[in-house]
Amino acid sequence: MPITALYAGLLTALFMVLSLRVIALRRSSRVPIGDGGQASMLRRMRVHANFAEYVPLALILIGLAESLRADTVLLHGLGGLLLVGRALHAFGMSQANETFAFRVAGVGATATVLILAAAACAYLGLRTPPLS
Repeated sequence: MPITALYAGLLTALFMVLSLRVIALRRSSRVPIGDGGQASMLRRMRVHANFAEYVPLALILIGLAESLRADTVLLHGLGGLLLVGRALHAFGMSQANETFAFRVAGVGATATVLILAAAACAYLGLRTPPLS
C-alpha cells in the first residue's frame, strides 16, 4: 500500500510538529500534565488530540480502499485532501484569535475524506469477490 504509506508518513510528520508544540509549551510553562488552567495549553492539546482522533480512521479507510484496488487518482486525492485539511484545521485552531475559516475548511476536508473513503470501501467491498 504505497499510496497510504506516503500519506501516513507525511501526516506523521505533521503530527510530530503538533506534538512538539505541546511539549515546548509544557516545558516553558512548567505544566507537566493537563492544561494547567492555561487557554493556550488547552488549545494546543486539542489541536493535537483532534488530529489523533480523526487521522487514524481516515488512513485505515484509505488503506482499505487501496487494498481493494481503488483508483490511484482517488487515493492521492483523498490523501492530499486529508493532509491539507488537517494542516488547515491545525493552523486555524492554533491561533489565539481563532481563524474559523481555516478550521471550518479543515473540518470540511476531513469529513469529505472520511465520507468518500468509506463510500469507496463499501462500493469496492461489494464488488470484490471474497478470497477463496
